Amino acid sequence: MKIAITGMGIVSAIGHNAEACKKSLMDGTTGIGKSHHLSSRLTDTHLFGEVSLSNEELKAELDIDPNLLISRTSLLGLKAVKEALSGLTNTPDMKAGFISGTTVGGMDRTEGFFREHIIDKNDQRITDLLTHDCGQSSDTIAHYFGISKYVNTISTACSSSANSIMMGANLIKTGRLDRVIVGGIDPLCAFTANGFNSLMILDTKWCKPFSENRKGLNLGEGAAFLVLESEQAMEQGGHKALAYLSGCANANDAYHQTASSPDGRGATMAMGNALKMAGLAPTDIQYINAHGTGTQNNDESESTAIHNIFGDTKPPISSTKAYTGHTLGAAGAIEAVFSIMALQSQLVFPNLNFQVPIAQNDWTPVQEIQQHQMDHVLSNSFGFGGNNSSLIFSKA
Repeated sequence: MKIAITGMGIVSAIGHNAEACKKSLMDGTTGIGKSHHLSSRLTDTHLFGEVSLSNEELKAELDIDPNLLISRTSLLGLKAVKEALSGLTNTPDMKAGFISGTTVGGMDRTEGFFREHIIDKNDQRITDLLTHDCGQSSDTIAHYFGISKYVNTISTACSSSANSIMMGANLIKTGRLDRVIVGGIDPLCAFTANGFNSLMILDTKWCKPFSENRKGLNLGEGAAFLVLESEQAMEQGGHKALAYLSGCANANDAYHQTASSPDGRGATMAMGNALKMAGLAPTDIQYINAHGTGTQNNDESESTAIHNIFGDTKPPISSTKAYTGHTLGAAGAIEAVFSIMALQSQLVFPNLNFQVPIAQNDWTPVQEIQQHQMDHVLSNSFGFGGNNSSLIFSKA
């Protein structure tokens, strides 16, 4: 069964909608810099891919009561889902669901709870605990759009939203649902910034994925969602496919709590199984949107895995995280949108900031925007704990 993608929405550091993000990708414009809206909570020695909309601006745009208790996670997600559903219709008997991936949940509100409630005796802060759970944002978004048939949340670190896409496709294939809104959200917060800083994998300058002199990643925030439909639902609604999800796979090598396996075992399995599901050979992939975080461990491991699958006939490869920063649970969905944009425009987006090839690699990432014939694009999302996911998108 073909899984059609009939809608997509995104908000990120390089744009507040799909068209703005595409323009930034084509212009080579990064959204990474010093934090503005969240600067009081983040380290001022690092750079971040911050969405340039405050919570107040997001509430106003979404026509939400400015006094309503709601997390930034929910606000970013609502904006992206609203764009994804724009122009789509429902049939009376449609079985629709919603699946969101996130790692932060409502922590952007609750991370200050201990200081303000316990130490400063601010009793008002206790209500913030209502938004803490990862699933709370999913419930908020589903309720806003009237979705009740199926609602779920996935939290598998940086592969969260890629796994939500995979799960949504499986629910359609098994006949459980006709349409599923899938994707993910993560906001910037002090907990993740300090956590990644303690691992010593944050760069104080722009990140340089797949460059020998890379120093680490830049954290980012954002949300992206795709609308998946069965072909029957697509035809009944009179919709057109933007692309198809033709292959997907998840593999967990459980090598380490935070590090990728040096031999790229899990990533190799994920890419290989995604190709097998799609009925494609490695030579059928015309572009790889790599996970490419800019950390020493990840880029070496992914490079090894790509070589394991593609050998000496690698397609063009780039990481788009130097545009947006690493958006954690939202990364898989944001980069799924970028992969679909690449298919639609037949353009490979560049790997910004690349300087020096990794010594053991026999390839270098694409450094300038490149016109390239593409029918199939592979997108990788690899998370802590060895949770590796690969998605293959095919031209409509």
